[in-house]
Amino acid sequence: MDLVLLGAPGAGKGTQGALLAGKLGVPKIATGDMLRDAVRQGTELGLKAKQVMDAGQLVSDDIVLGLVRERLAGDAAGGAIFDGYPRNVAQAQSLEGLLGEAGRGIDAVVYIDVDDDSIVRRMSGRRTDPETGVVYHVEHNPAPADVAGRCVQREDDREETVRRRLEIYRESTAPLVEHYRQAGVPVHTVNGEGSIDAVQGEILGLLGR
Repeated sequence: MDLVLLGAPGAGKGTQGALLAGKLGVPKIATGDMLRDAVRQGTELGLKAKQVMDAGQLVSDDIVLGLVRERLAGDAAGGAIFDGYPRNVAQAQSLEGLLGEAGRGIDAVVYIDVDDDSIVRRMSGRRTDPETGVVYHVEHNPAPADVAGRCVQREDDREETVRRRLEIYRESTAPLVEHYRQAGVPVHTVNGEGSIDAVQGEILGLLGR
């Protein structure tokens, strides 16, 4: 199965994607993870990506698409869960062309719907331990007393930054829902406000698993 997970930043795509990968037996493809892996392994595309990132620029769609092509020919030859990719209609069309070369296509889209205010609470409550990289949450998973004093709020997690990211999401990524509907791909909307297990159960039920 080739499945696309859509949803605003903080909606829970990464968590649900990892769980679904285990349930469905296919890898989760998240472009951020792929870029970091490629850079760490020193692949040709990884070196190109590193040059761009070191210059403080965004990695081009061509490089990302190349990394996706490698995965589709490797561990994702039998299917994949796309987490946070594609981010816009142009990327979706490129991915469809790539899958089409292998006689594949997107089988379903799951849109995890979470209210903006809930996302702001989720993300602005995060606190990161700079020494270990462990992420805590002021409400759901407070840092232990011995590390709480050194935990910081990342710039990406500040409320004003989160709300700006949500605006960008609505402008570029949200139209993907209509794009897939018009393409005849089943689009399932899931309420992402529930517990992790409840959301997972709803997704699996919609997928008939």
